Amino acid sequence: MSDKSCGPVARAVLQQCLQARLQVKAAQEHCDAEWVEVGRGMVIYVCFFKGATDDILPKMVSTLLNLRLCESESESGRMVSVLELAGSSVLVVPQATLGGKAKGRVMQYHNNIAKEDGLRLYAAFVALCQQEVAAAGVTLKHGTYGNRQVLKLDTNGPHTHLLDF
Repeated sequence: MSDKSCGPVARAVLQQCLQARLQVKAAQEHCDAEWVEVGRGMVIYVCFFKGATDDILPKMVSTLLNLRLCESESESGRMVSVLELAGSSVLVVPQATLGGKAKGRVMQYHNNIAKEDGLRLYAAFVALCQQEVAAAGVTLKHGTYGNRQVLKLDTNGPHTHLLDF
């Protein structure tokens, strides 16, 4: 999915979930933490690398939302995409750590995109996802780019997939 001569420009991890809850704003002195929640569906963790542009976003969105990774509710056991799963949800989580490489005993993130560019691409990615899921009646929630976030996740098995673009 990526140009092998240059390496990937983005990475995503898909995780099936029964429900997920993501803290999008930490608690302050006079207000509680803010959370977003989704039900059965999928969590998409996304990271952009140096060289990523808006050109990659439509392919990412189409690939991630149309992969048949969810177990259908019918007795056939047929796998369906999150867009085909009735009443499903998607949670998008910005995850810069997906761009890390081990050097000795520490992780380095030299290949990650600049924060401002990453924020712009993340916002555009979320907007494209929202357009796609709206037509299918799927709920979409998303995290806050650049902030450390707390995630609570219930799954019915690992069902985790890594995709490079």
